[in-house]
Amino acid sequence: MISTIDFKKPDSLGFYGGFGGAFVPELLRQNLTSLEEAFREAKQDDAFHSSFQRLLKDYVGRPSPLYFSNYLSETYGAKIYLKREDLNHTGSHKINNALGQILLAQRMQKRQIIAETGAGQHGVATATACALLNMECIVFMGEKDMERQAPNVQRMRMLGAKVIAATSGSKTLKDATNEAIRYWINHPDAYYLIGSVVGPHPYPEMVAYFQSVISHEIQTQLLAAEGTETPSKVIACVGGGSNAAGAFHHFYDSSAQLIAVEAAGMGVDTGQSAATSALGVNGVLHGSMTLLMQDDDGQVVEPYSISAGLDYPGIGPEHAHAILSQRTKAINITDTEAVAAAFELTRNEGIIPALESAHAIAALKKTKFQPDEIVVVNLSGRGDKDMSTYIKHHESIS
Repeated sequence: MISTIDFKKPDSLGFYGGFGGAFVPELLRQNLTSLEEAFREAKQDDAFHSSFQRLLKDYVGRPSPLYFSNYLSETYGAKIYLKREDLNHTGSHKINNALGQILLAQRMQKRQIIAETGAGQHGVATATACALLNMECIVFMGEKDMERQAPNVQRMRMLGAKVIAATSGSKTLKDATNEAIRYWINHPDAYYLIGSVVGPHPYPEMVAYFQSVISHEIQTQLLAAEGTETPSKVIACVGGGSNAAGAFHHFYDSSAQLIAVEAAGMGVDTGQSAATSALGVNGVLHGSMTLLMQDDDGQVVEPYSISAGLDYPGIGPEHAHAILSQRTKAINITDTEAVAAAFELTRNEGIIPALESAHAIAALKKTKFQPDEIVVVNLSGRGDKDMSTYIKHHESIS
């Protein structure tokens, strides 16, 4: 098996193999240095861990259930479990990282929190954590995403956050991140709470660390249910990739096959896709060297996906390294396949998944299983926020 230690933890410069690092203006160097120092200290602080674990248990509602799906198991011929991150407070995995970083910001005596969001779940989680700890919250969100994820915009505002529209480019996650970074440059005393395993070091490592509670719980829950800590396969959707980083973290050095599911949009070869591992080449995006969809002149190619949370032209450096090293297998799912999978799960298990999570469910049809295999699909979020999209597709699916 490939040596896996560098999939979990980057080198001293923040690189996973050839991906990662910190490509930022000099004005932000001290911010990142201070952040890394605070993160290293917090990891060794029992009081910090105690506070974090208490919030995960009593506020988020962890551990999230590991649910055995009779329908999916019978349909696809394996023992298929769903890790129910959709049942967390705020409706997704995003709250895990938001609380961890808010505690870190509090430790650093920061008062103003800025964040970017695509599907809105990270924005909601950040606004929630800020309300809990009495922090000022500013969330940048693409204008297009604000329209298709209107319920989450309303939730953020009700929680007290100021939501600022990104009106440039494709008006989606990439552009919201651009605006957040610009604001941070001009307001270096703010704390930038990145929601995925993207951005400059130490963010990819830090977000994966706070999300690793997912795979740790899977180990404990599988041991109780199946007598083993290690599944045969772990499947998770990947935009930037925080839920996948959390679901994969404790299995990189195991025999488990890790499957990252990307958004093919209208199709990988249509020019309307967000399948970064298939279409990307090495490039720098938002302070990190990674796989990036770009043209021959190095200009970012605008991504497309029906899912706001997967509508991103890059991928976290950890995932870029793992996919190119063949530790992780990438599968691409189209809009049509994702919506069909969402309705399949809804009508047979009574679970409405987020469009992001529906991509992971759809990957089951593109994967071969043995009857004795134990498969865990990370159900990263619930579908309340996507109801308007699902309603539009209802007649074509019925």
